[in-house]
Amino acid sequence: MSVWDDLDLLLDSPSSLTVTSSARGTVKDKVDFKVAEDVTALRQAMEGIGTTEKTLIEVLTQRSNAQRVIIANAYQKATGRTLVDDLEGDTHGDFEDLLVALITPSAIYDCKEVINAIKGAGTTESTLTEIFASRSNKQIKALTEAYLAETGRSLTHDLQSEVSGEYGKTLLILAEGKRDESTNVDVAKAKADAKALYEAGEKKWGTDESTFIDILCHRSIPQLRQILVEYKSMSKKTLQESIESEMSGNLEKLLVAIVKCVKNVPAYLAERLFKSMRGMGTTETTLTRILVSRSEVDLLDIKAEYKKLFGTSLHSALESEVSGSYGDTLKSLCGNDD
Repeated sequence: MSVWDDLDLLLDSPSSLTVTSSARGTVKDKVDFKVAEDVTALRQAMEGIGTTEKTLIEVLTQRSNAQRVIIANAYQKATGRTLVDDLEGDTHGDFEDLLVALITPSAIYDCKEVINAIKGAGTTESTLTEIFASRSNKQIKALTEAYLAETGRSLTHDLQSEVSGEYGKTLLILAEGKRDESTNVDVAKAKADAKALYEAGEKKWGTDESTFIDILCHRSIPQLRQILVEYKSMSKKTLQESIESEMSGNLEKLLVAIVKCVKNVPAYLAERLFKSMRGMGTTETTLTRILVSRSEVDLLDIKAEYKKLFGTSLHSALESEVSGSYGDTLKSLCGNDD
């Protein structure tokens, strides 16, 4: 049975979407944090002839995001240059992108990933799907505030011109960050919603997508978990299987991503990591985004799910798929094999 079909322990499992502690991250605040020493180390690593990548990796992966932001501010005071500019001048390619991501405050980093996904020719729907399905209300609100500050425009305004149809409608609801946050579960209401979903999909000729969108975008995480359990006992199929057989394209991918994240955000992201390393070439942007953005949230859980799903550790997958300073930085964020 696949990890996605097993709903037995679902109702009692913690969710990354509702937990606010950083206890499941691989990166923690450095206890004996001395900002002046870190600034000196970074300057020495970059100012001479050649760059000491090892120092850059050590300093930037062994400090929390909040500490890196403090380092970046102190660096600018000390040198009159921004740390971003110096990193961009001294490193290049995926390694450069990764280091710059590390010194960017989390909400601004999410915001920049969204900007990259919607600018240029064609929109990168898979990035938008991943971000909006896996982030909590609080993270989405911080992202939208950062977006307004960066661009001077509202995120929903820009999304409207980039995404369309039922997929666009779903994304715009998620981008409001208004999912119900109640922790109480109403079983009778969950049964009614499960029945409404069953009647809008499996039982009907053609699918009423709006019922799926409304319920999946608005109900709280604990309530949706109850709905998934009720749906399976009513339909004999999981809601995910129904969505996969009833829908297609980007809407299907987004609704499946929401259902997967309701069940288990780390397993969803472990799957995204696996797919980004499989087949021809590696999708570095996905690797960078997930490892950076989850390193203080739930990367320990992502590693555990990765091993459970794919029978190999994330660290050894990185070992065989990415190399050089870029690979070393990712492995340092990932932490040792557990």
